[in-house]
Amino acid sequence: MERDTALDRVERVVDAVESETLPVPVREVWVYGDVALGLDPLDRLDVYVTKDILLRGDPDAAAEFEESHGVKGVGKSIRAEWAREHPDLIRANTNGYAAPEKCLAAHLLPDDDEPAHLEVCNASFEDNVTQRLKGAMAREAYEQILDPRGVCLYADGQRSPSAMEKLRNGEFAFPTLTAALEMLGVEGDEAEAAVEAMRAHRAEQTGTTVRGDVV
Repeated sequence: MERDTALDRVERVVDAVESETLPVPVREVWVYGDVALGLDPLDRLDVYVTKDILLRGDPDAAAEFEESHGVKGVGKSIRAEWAREHPDLIRANTNGYAAPEKCLAAHLLPDDDEPAHLEVCNASFEDNVTQRLKGAMAREAYEQILDPRGVCLYADGQRSPSAMEKLRNGEFAFPTLTAALEMLGVEGDEAEAAVEAMRAHRAEQTGTTVRGDVV
C-alpha cells in the first residue's frame, strides 16, 4: 500500500470520527506500526480506535431491526440512528448481535480489499498495549501483542494539530519493535520470539481485518 494512499485513508477516518454519526462514539484514533514508522510502501495500515459504550438505549429499534434485518441489539450495542442511515453497513457477530467493531470497520474502512486492520477497544491505546502485552506473554500468544509504536491523531473531541503533518513528513522516530518490547519489560530472547510471531501473524492477514477487544 502506497504511503500517501494510506495517509489519505487515515485522514478520512479522522474526518469521519470528527464529523459523522458512527455506530458508537469514538474517543480516540491512533495509527501504529508501518504507517507510524514512516515506511513506504506499507505492508498493512493499522488503525486503533477507542470506543465508548452507548449510554442511552433504544429498545424499539432493537425489535425493529431484529424483524427487518435479523440482527439483534441495534439501539443497544450500536446507534439506531446510524443503523437507519446505513442499513447496508450493519454487521453482526456469530450470535446475530450487532457488532460495534465490525460496523465501525464497514464505515471507516469501506474497501474490503484494502490491506488495513482496525483495532477497536474500550480502553485507550496505551492502556491496551500494556494489558494485551501482559495477557499475551502469560499465554505465550505473542501474535496478540499490540505494536506499541503509535501516533495519536484524535482524542476527546480534538484533532491533533500537528500529528498528520508529521506523519506525512515522516518526522516520528521510534525504536525497533524488539527494543520497544524490551522497554515494556520483555526480556531480550522472548522479545525476539514475540517479534517473529507478530510478523508471521501479520504476513498471514489479507484484505481488511478488524478485532474487537474489551479491557
